[in-house]
Amino acid sequence: MPADRLGGADDPGPIRSEPGSLLEHVVVAVFGIDGEDRVCYWGPGAQNLFGHEAGSVLTRPAAVLFPEPAPGDGPGDGPGDAPGGGSGTAAHLAERARTLGYWRVRLPALHRDGSVFDCGFRVFPMTGASGASVVIGLASRGDELDRVKTNLSFLDALFETCPIGLVMLDEELRYVHLNQALADMDGIPLDAHLGRRMADIMITSDGGEYQRMLRSVAQEGRTVIGTLVGLRTPGHPDRDQVRSVSFFPLSGAGDTRRGVGGLLLDVTDREQAILEATAARQRLALLDRAAARIGTTLDLNTTARELVGAVVPEFCDASVVELVEWMDENEAFDPTLPVTTRRIAYGTTLPEPAVELVSGLEEVTYPPGSNIHQMLSTGRPVCFTVDEDFATRTVVHQERAQLLLESGLTCILMAPLIARGTVQGIAMFGRSAARPAFAEEDLGLAGELASRAALCLDNARLYGRVRDIALTLQRALLPSAPAAGPYVDISHRYLPGSRGTEVGGDWYDAITLPDDRVALVVGDVMGHGVPAAAAMGRLRITAKTLARHTAEPAALIEELDACAQEAGIEWATFLYLLYDPHTGRARIANAGHPPPLVRHRDGTVHAVGDVLGVPLGVGGVPYRSVEIEIPEGATVALYTDGLVEARGQDIDTGIDALRDQLRAPLGSLEEGADRILANLLPDTATDDTVLVLARISAVPGRSPGTGTGPPRRASS
Repeated sequence: MPADRLGGADDPGPIRSEPGSLLEHVVVAVFGIDGEDRVCYWGPGAQNLFGHEAGSVLTRPAAVLFPEPAPGDGPGDGPGDAPGGGSGTAAHLAERARTLGYWRVRLPALHRDGSVFDCGFRVFPMTGASGASVVIGLASRGDELDRVKTNLSFLDALFETCPIGLVMLDEELRYVHLNQALADMDGIPLDAHLGRRMADIMITSDGGEYQRMLRSVAQEGRTVIGTLVGLRTPGHPDRDQVRSVSFFPLSGAGDTRRGVGGLLLDVTDREQAILEATAARQRLALLDRAAARIGTTLDLNTTARELVGAVVPEFCDASVVELVEWMDENEAFDPTLPVTTRRIAYGTTLPEPAVELVSGLEEVTYPPGSNIHQMLSTGRPVCFTVDEDFATRTVVHQERAQLLLESGLTCILMAPLIARGTVQGIAMFGRSAARPAFAEEDLGLAGELASRAALCLDNARLYGRVRDIALTLQRALLPSAPAAGPYVDISHRYLPGSRGTEVGGDWYDAITLPDDRVALVVGDVMGHGVPAAAAMGRLRITAKTLARHTAEPAALIEELDACAQEAGIEWATFLYLLYDPHTGRARIANAGHPPPLVRHRDGTVHAVGDVLGVPLGVGGVPYRSVEIEIPEGATVALYTDGLVEARGQDIDTGIDALRDQLRAPLGSLEEGADRILANLLPDTATDDTVLVLARISAVPGRSPGTGTGPPRRASS
């Protein structure tokens, strides 16, 4: 092993590996000691470690590499129990190598600049071609060895005990190294991974996006941190997993190839908890919104549509609400009989034929033993998969059953609408394959939605009954065809308020009296519902009776006011007009009611408004009447405030609008009444409305009047 080949002053520095290798961080010095304990080989790393150039150290005693013992140290106290002094240390090092064949030891070493440093030595004998024995030594700084040993120990412990999955992949994304935690995560033995591609183990359904991400790390040097990946593995084929993955590129070292390192953490439970918490918050938010949207009116159909609007598309893809048509609500449910329902609301986001499925029928019949019967028997929400059996048991007609199977719905949740112990109807919610099937939590949500909607529907149903009773009572008490005699032609209209409001106490009448006289009456009782209708009926009958025995309108109103006070009726307006066709004059008394309007044949219209009195039931205020002349062919309009009063509009503005309508040609009274109502009333009137048009005719031989003339007070 000639020295001139083993090192020299012109040799490069310490031996370095390719970037990323272990030797890049730990310098290894190589030197040789001959049989006389002299340096016979000096590598580049030795020059870097000890500071001596090859030319200055070759053939010199190896003692130059070791410090002298400290003063006071005796023989045998040197490093490694070697004889004292640098020469003793060098001789001892060579002797142990020849004796043991391989020896490693930590010894103080001496740098050329005189500094002493801790050094790790590996020595072993070698025999050259000439037969001479040489001790080869490998040396590195002790602190660098300690650092590397610590790092390696940490990596070993990390791969053996870390609960996070660790993996090394080659450039082809094949497993090169992994820890047991990842093997357990995959459900596949560790050795069974090696050499296989990651795509064979981590099976995703993302269209290859995960593999493209890994290739970008291997080929482009990208770093991926904390990306969530959904997958299954051959070891757990029936278990969906969510992993948080981080990948980074690995540099090649020596003749090794580049690759990918990764950390994988199973976060399935965490993500599931997050998903469940998010779903719970969404369900609560849906309930809050539904509570605000459902029951804004007391109309059955509107309430049902509000329920459908609250759940489609947020909760389901299709929904219907049906009311059960019970023969007798008090009769117990019989599962052996068909159930007939009336569909009052529906909605879907799916295309045909789902639209036809939910909207094609108004009356639905479910045969005995259907899923509807099962739901009504338990009184709890139930969920079904849409299949042949479900369609056959639920739908009577085969074509409708086929429509259900082709609708795109994969599962249907049914919830009974029960309020105050009575089944009002059923609500159905359907989902397509684009959504997850209904879970147990969805049953609870549907039950809560149905419970709230059922209470609102029952309130609407009960209100509808009360309203129907009041309306029936009112219509029964109103004149069906008031006869006004030969000289007064009458057209009358009564319109109750919209479905969302209660019946009021509006009323009217035309009373024929002796000598061809006619009394026109209109009134309005404050309040709504049955009490207002009953009060209206009492006042109408009393007024009709008083009209036959009381000639003076003011006296009639005073008597009617006394009757109202005795009956506890407060704030009822009333207008009484008594017309005599023989004189062409009329006497009018008013108890707080809007004034009548008189239309002349030339289209001029004026109001008789100076006879306003206080409403009935107030008491303590005298009433008066006035007398006016009504010319031949004039039309008198009586009405209630529902025609001329609206929210945000002054009543005088409404009376002016009615005056404008009367100025137009009326044609027949029937046509005129319809036109006036159509032009003045909104589509959803909030109050009852009465309109009476009376066209005046003269008794033959009576001289024609020139107008109403100034009103003349008849009495007070």
